Amino acid sequence: MHPPRPRTAAAAGSLTRAVVVALLAAFGLCGAATSPAAAADGEVSWTVATAPGDFGSDRPNYSYTLDPGGRIEDGLVVANHGTTPLHLSVYAADAFTTEQGRLDLRGQEAKPAAVGAWVHPDRSDVTVQPGESAEVPFTVTLPGDAAPGEYMGGIVTSPAPSGAPDGRRLGIRIRLRVGGELKPSLSVEDLRVRYSGTPNPLGTGEATVTYTVRNDGDSILSARQAVALSGPFGHWDARAGHIDDSPPLLPGDTWKVSVPVRGVTPALRLTGTVTLVPLLTDAAGSVAPLAAVDGTAHAWTLPWAPLLVVVVLCGLLVAALASRRRR
Repeated sequence: MHPPRPRTAAAAGSLTRAVVVALLAAFGLCGAATSPAAAADGEVSWTVATAPGDFGSDRPNYSYTLDPGGRIEDGLVVANHGTTPLHLSVYAADAFTTEQGRLDLRGQEAKPAAVGAWVHPDRSDVTVQPGESAEVPFTVTLPGDAAPGEYMGGIVTSPAPSGAPDGRRLGIRIRLRVGGELKPSLSVEDLRVRYSGTPNPLGTGEATVTYTVRNDGDSILSARQAVALSGPFGHWDARAGHIDDSPPLLPGDTWKVSVPVRGVTPALRLTGTVTLVPLLTDAAGSVAPLAAVDGTAHAWTLPWAPLLVVVVLCGLLVAALASRRRR
């Protein structure tokens, strides 16, 4: 493939720029050092978009299905809305889920393992004149032993060393489905139940259930969650209120959860149950719930009411024995 030449075009209108940046912000791929909102406020002087071609035009992101050993060609369009020439680095990166539950792209210094290693821009940097745009072609080439499953990454632009030192970066995500049998799976790890108690000897207390959701399959999944507590033989059941679904988790990602449960009877031994329903979303946006998975843990509680009865009975017994001895 011959090195492509930048193609110039008229600058996009303000409405188009706003839509593109808003889409990037919505996908959470707008910056390592700043939030997507900062990019949407116009703190960067360029935008990126998918190139029109065989895959269509005005795509918000890239989505491919490819068998091991396959190859696809596509392109990225960079538009300079500033007043000075813009010199940008162009690179591919793997995605990850942040602690805030957003999908983000790793920095250029991170060693790529999947999408970041399989996507190859035709050039490592591009210079775009003010008011113009340039297309950067890239190829997606899978190794012959690529494992079936879903992968997420993206193609990123950031100021090159000779460009504006603002530290910003803009990218578009790439969702890649490698052909073969999918094995989606979620699991519950590190499940713990902590009972807080209550000062009322006849009342109920509050418990906190903490756990980690792990995506140990090969598909991008969210988790619908339910938490319940019960005493011996399933009595004195208490359930948590509404729990938001987890964010989309990439294969291997984890998500920590802490859920309060009120109205818990201190029944000496509590059993906590977490139920997860994996949610599989395809490229078209359709959501399919999969078979539920459970995790359980136990915790000891101090039943104040029965204990108080025992203490009172013991006191009465001691008093009766003492009175008998005196007689």
